[in-house]
Amino acid sequence: MKIAVIGKGGSGKTTTSAVVARAFARSGRSTVALDCDSNPNLGISLGVGEPATEHLVSLRDAVDAGETEHAVSAEELVRRFGVDAPDGVRLAVVSAIQNPEPGCP
Repeated sequence: MKIAVIGKGGSGKTTTSAVVARAFARSGRSTVALDCDSNPNLGISLGVGEPATEHLVSLRDAVDAGETEHAVSAEELVRRFGVDAPDGVRLAVVSAIQNPEPGCP
C-alpha cells in the first residue's frame, strides 16, 4: 500500500504523515516514510530529532548538487539515504526520483 499526503502549506500534512506512518508501523506493517517537502520536517515529527533530520537534508542536497550519486532503486534509496525512526518507521528525505522503476516507489 502506498499513501501520499498532500495539501496547502500549514494544513497539517507533516503531522498527519507522522501519525499515519507510526500507526502503520506499530501495527506490524513495514513502513517507509519519504519526506519530499522543500522544508522537510517529517523527521522531527517522527521523533528522529533535529540532527538526524538535518543529516538527511544534507544527503538530499548533496544528491541535488551532483556531489553524490542518485540511488538506482527504491530499496537503495531507503538503505543509503534513510534512518530508522521510532516504532519501526524508516525515513528518507528526497527531492526527486530519477528514472523510477515501474509503479510508485
